[in-house]
Amino acid sequence: MSQTRRLFTLVTIVLMAAQLMAQSNGSNSSYSRFGVGTLADQSQGFNRGMAGVSQGYRNGRYVNMQNPASYAAIDSMTFIFDAGMGLQVGRLKANGSSEQVKNTSLEYITAGLRLYRGLGLSFGFVPYTSIGYNFNEEHRVGSSHTTGQSITTRTIYYGNGGLHQLYLGLGWNPFAQLSIGANISYVWGDYNHSLAQAFYEGSSSSSSTAYNTQNEEWGCDLKTYKLDIGVQYPVRLNEKNQLTLGATFGLGHGIGSEITLLRYTSKGDSIKHTTSKGFDLPHTISAGASWSHEGRLTLGADYTLQRWSGCKVPMSQSTSTSSSIRIATDQYSNLHRAALGAEYVHNPQPSNRYFDHMRFRLGASYSTSYVKVNNADGPKEYRLTAGVGLPLRTKNSSQVNVSLEWLRRAPSLSTHITENYFMAHIGITFNEQWFQKFRFQ
Repeated sequence: MSQTRRLFTLVTIVLMAAQLMAQSNGSNSSYSRFGVGTLADQSQGFNRGMAGVSQGYRNGRYVNMQNPASYAAIDSMTFIFDAGMGLQVGRLKANGSSEQVKNTSLEYITAGLRLYRGLGLSFGFVPYTSIGYNFNEEHRVGSSHTTGQSITTRTIYYGNGGLHQLYLGLGWNPFAQLSIGANISYVWGDYNHSLAQAFYEGSSSSSSTAYNTQNEEWGCDLKTYKLDIGVQYPVRLNEKNQLTLGATFGLGHGIGSEITLLRYTSKGDSIKHTTSKGFDLPHTISAGASWSHEGRLTLGADYTLQRWSGCKVPMSQSTSTSSSIRIATDQYSNLHRAALGAEYVHNPQPSNRYFDHMRFRLGASYSTSYVKVNNADGPKEYRLTAGVGLPLRTKNSSQVNVSLEWLRRAPSLSTHITENYFMAHIGITFNEQWFQKFRFQ
């Protein structure tokens, strides 16, 4: 197969996979009800075991889409194709009760190659946010003056959707050390939320009929762009040690998609409201460093700030006579994330010993939430990761990356839901010599 046909085939696979991945939200979190959903962890197989450390990570064997400046290091002889999927099992706890949830998802597809000396290209598909929840709550609101029975309200919350990101990026090494790069992305997805509330005499389980039901449905087909600019600067400290500094900046802006709110009751009346420009993407700043010793041991650290504070989000507001959509700017907080990661390989040089090329990884991260939950701070996230890279063969760079992850979302109020997840991820990186020229004598 020619190089052009191979490239065309892989682009087609990425586009088909993007359509497939967009059909699943990959979330069971009740906190995806707020904002634009639960933010996706966009790390890949090679750095997921390192808690997603990426800003200073520079290795021509992998596509590091989180810092596009790294594309400049892609080897000239190879085409890199990377895909990953995950399984998560979670337990949600609140007010003395708990529920177990499970989910599987195709997590990312990326590819990369070198176009010219010091110029690399990458393209792929990654999720941006996910929306997926289905829960209800019930409580007593008073007593009927006619029958004397207690009046109970039961509210069902349901949502699905999320945003997906299809990107194309370039990384360029214009000077001896400095590399710069950019990803331009098409971001799209669905925003679907519904709320159904009913009132009963007695409890909802003992009462056969409900009265005065009211429903609320939100719907939006979100479409926008996303621009991320990256830089990396490797510094040779001495013969055995190298320090790589990295940073990225994501451009925030408004999303002009149209949002619709439909409200209706058991009386048969309905009200429909539509507005536009109800969402924003935040400005994002990430910075980090990676230290490598003899190519064997790599230590990395990242810090990320997402400026969600002041970003818009649509909300419903009601009076005694009407209802409408209110665009709020006080429902978000700035997100802060810190991550540490380590990777060890026994022998980075060519060798026939399989163990020499295995890569062992550890990581940990802490993050605040960008959403507010009923005017309280959202849950803090604590993450521990471990992984291993298993070469497919001893004499090439293709690899299977397996990682395990524990994630805890701890709410700021005891009445909110605590989420604990155990996740397993597997990614396959194909790094094949497509562009090698053979010389016969």
